[in-house]
Amino acid sequence: MLKMNNLLKSTIAVIALVGLTACDKFLDKMPDNRAEINSPEKIRALLTSAYSTGTYLYFSEYMSDNVDNMGDDNPGTNRSVDQFYTWADVTEVGNDSPKSFWESGYEAINHANQALEAIEKLAGCEGELSVSAIEQAGLTAEMAEALLCRAYNHFMLVNFFSLNYNANTSDKDLGVPYIDRVPVELNPKYDRGTVAEVYEKIDQDLRIALRYVSDSYYLVPKYHFNVKAAYAFACRFYLFYEKWDLAAEYATKCLGSQPAQVLRNWQYRNGLEKDMDVKSNDYIKSSYDANLMLVTAYTGFGYYMGYPGITKYSHNSFLNFTEMHYAQNIWGNTETGWRNVYSWFWEAPEWYSGSTFDQLVYWKIPYLFEYTDPVARVGYAHAVYPAFTTDETLLNRAEAYIMLGRYDEAAADLDTWTHNLIKPQNFSETLTPEYIHEFYKNVEYWTPEVPSIKKHLHPAFSIGGEGELRESMLQCVLGFKRMENAAQGLRWLDVKRYGIEITRRTLEPDPAAGQYDAAFKILKGDVDVLRVDDPRRAMQIPPDIQTAGIAPNPR
Repeated sequence: MLKMNNLLKSTIAVIALVGLTACDKFLDKMPDNRAEINSPEKIRALLTSAYSTGTYLYFSEYMSDNVDNMGDDNPGTNRSVDQFYTWADVTEVGNDSPKSFWESGYEAINHANQALEAIEKLAGCEGELSVSAIEQAGLTAEMAEALLCRAYNHFMLVNFFSLNYNANTSDKDLGVPYIDRVPVELNPKYDRGTVAEVYEKIDQDLRIALRYVSDSYYLVPKYHFNVKAAYAFACRFYLFYEKWDLAAEYATKCLGSQPAQVLRNWQYRNGLEKDMDVKSNDYIKSSYDANLMLVTAYTGFGYYMGYPGITKYSHNSFLNFTEMHYAQNIWGNTETGWRNVYSWFWEAPEWYSGSTFDQLVYWKIPYLFEYTDPVARVGYAHAVYPAFTTDETLLNRAEAYIMLGRYDEAAADLDTWTHNLIKPQNFSETLTPEYIHEFYKNVEYWTPEVPSIKKHLHPAFSIGGEGELRESMLQCVLGFKRMENAAQGLRWLDVKRYGIEITRRTLEPDPAAGQYDAAFKILKGDVDVLRVDDPRRAMQIPPDIQTAGIAPNPR
């Protein structure tokens, strides 16, 4: 069931951006209630709505290369997932749809803008974001949170609905509307601008916010843009913005001098009961240093990844044993490597070889259901998920170090991540640039028939030649990030940034395969390839949004 519209979408901006048709209902009410937001307490309360309740998790994971088609006769799918998997223009709607993600993102942005205008009014600088006046009024922490929310929501929207940022073409590529004011017109028209312009405006908001972000008034800091979460966001943003030095700087501010002490405790998780509720609820604990900021959303993603609810497009054992956690890697081969790793997911007693069901189930994001009518058993699916973690931030810093040519520091971060994951008795080597290069230069590149952990990289920025040290280091960090971010929707963003091509393949049961071998073999049928220059890398603007006047992406 769709989420309740219990806020009445108090914003004219949302009407314009999402193409709602019942505009007359808004004309019967006071068009904006900003005059009532007249105290710091009310501003803080409003800012709790500046975090989007829509999420990218569902469609992003199925657009990535983390899943395969397990056979067209497999009934475990729906029209939405069919469209996600094939990078089609999505027509379906619901809480996990691109339309919901767009609407919720701009609704959150509007609340951030309402808060900023209230701050300006209280500071006596109405109509202008005067930092000095806001500083004198003692409202800089509130200003910082609002700017961070505005910047982050635009950042996520532009990274899904536009092509990825690159210094060569982003001054021409279509962006998304950057809304920095609550509109006063009934039906304002917005230009998408360019990706470069959106990034410039995010940068402006972020630089101000980072000077003033504070944990001072948060009752539960992990559900807000606390200081460390702000630094983690800055690291990710500047990494994507190709400002490697700033990405490394803010990652260091986030992680401190002993990053190994703030990473997720995989050894502890390995000993937890193999139960979805136990493991998924443990993953999102706000008390863990690894979780920097937690976000709530209306989504069934925990069900799709945890039960599992989708079986046709699956993160299957063949994919995992050839490309990801249990594949031949720097810490071991396929015979022993998987035994070296602390448990990432629930391992079923059988892998269901010889059937059309084969899925490794991640228990990261919980499936939370709110019953509005327990008798009728109807309600709303929720999830809580970490928007930022220390583990991702550490790997982002390693990537930034690689691009800066600081290979020893990058290797040290990769070594820290590895030894947090690997059982210490099974891998005692220290990762150095030389060790990493020697391993990866001898790994064959991925093909559909003979997959591996190493894929051709085609970013717009220079990484040197294939087989060189920098490329080997990047192969390592991107592979680690793929494992770290599995079932969290972030792999798709690296696919876009590095021009990684995806070949869709269909698998069929291989009765001759062993339990921990390739339980499926590559099958027949047409394949679709997402090329480097494929315009489908920018998700299509939802049809209702196009109707409201937002230009579609080229196809």
